Amino acid sequence: MNTTWDLTAAGVLRLPSGRLVRGRGLRNPLPAGPEPEFALHLLGRRPEPVGWDHRWVRWPDFWLPSDRAGFPAALRTLLARAERERVEVACGGGFGRTGTALACLAVLDGVPAAEAVAYVRRHYARRAVETPWQRRFVANFAPGPCPRA
Repeated sequence: MNTTWDLTAAGVLRLPSGRLVRGRGLRNPLPAGPEPEFALHLLGRRPEPVGWDHRWVRWPDFWLPSDRAGFPAALRTLLARAERERVEVACGGGFGRTGTALACLAVLDGVPAAEAVAYVRRHYARRAVETPWQRRFVANFAPGPCPRA
């Protein structure tokens, strides 16, 4: 199991399976400590290059992912890699898109969709999942099998 993130560090979320995922805002400086080994960037335009493996999902600020089919696949990849690697989800500010993705990850990891936003707000950030349509997106997110690396 991933034990490389410090659970007490800002932005680190423990999923029900015990996997750790860091959420953050790309407009903020990279947090102290180890770098991620894989990141999912949720931005309206292609992100700046980083020194680790990453995937980009086009997602305009305050909206929903443009690639509705690719987004769940990206989450499943991130969740599988979280089994053994330091992974993070990041958008511009680290709350709306990142919180929405973390809530969807929680659904994939076994949290009922109706409880996922509250779970992420309780364990990640109170401001997570900023818009009513992001909340509806999480509530309607279809869970799939929990992947194993």
